[in-house]
Amino acid sequence: MSAKLLRCASYSRMPWKNGAGVTLEIARDTSGSQSGFDWRFSVADVEVPGDFSAFAGYQRIITVLEGMGMTLTVNGQRSRLLRPLDPFAFAGEAVVSCELLEGPVRDFNLIYDPARFQARLQWQTISDKVSLYTSAAVILILSAGDSLTVETGTESAQLGVQDSFLIEQAGELKVLRLASSSTVACCLVELTPV
Repeated sequence: MSAKLLRCASYSRMPWKNGAGVTLEIARDTSGSQSGFDWRFSVADVEVPGDFSAFAGYQRIITVLEGMGMTLTVNGQRSRLLRPLDPFAFAGEAVVSCELLEGPVRDFNLIYDPARFQARLQWQTISDKVSLYTSAAVILILSAGDSLTVETGTESAQLGVQDSFLIEQAGELKVLRLASSSTVACCLVELTPV
C-alpha cells in the first residue's frame, strides 16, 4: 500500500486542453493507459462561462467546491443547477458548456477510463469520528474544509482546505478513520479495476 498527503498549494498547474483555463492536477495514473491516463483527480477555476475540454473515452464527475454554482449544457441538454458539493456525471466526449450562477466557481473533477475502472464518489459530512471500509484499489479523500484527520491504521494525516489523501493498494479490505473537531465536508472517491 502507498499513501500520500497531497497539499492543495502543491498541486501541479496545467492549461486546459482547450486553452480556456487552468487545472490544478491532484494526481493521475499512467501505468496502463494508451491515451494519457487511466484516472485523474483535479481542481479547476472556472472564471467565465464557456466550453469544457473533451475527453473521449472517459467518464467525468464534477462537483462545485467554491462559488454559488453553475449549470452545464451537455449535448444540448441543460443540467440542473449545480450547487456546492452536488456531484454531476457526464461522458468525457460530450459537448459541454457552462453558465455561472453568480461569478466564478472552483470545481473538483474526477476523469477516469470506464473500461479499466468502476468509480464511486460520495460526499460525507464529518463532525466527530467515522469509520469507513473499502477494498478499492485507488482511494482519494479530498477535504472541503479545514482540520480533517485521516487514519489508515499505518498512516495518519491532517488535511486542510482542498488537501487530499491518496491511497493505492492491492484491493484488500481497509478501514479508514475520519475525524474532525468541527463539521467538515469531504469527498471519498473509490476506484476499482473492472
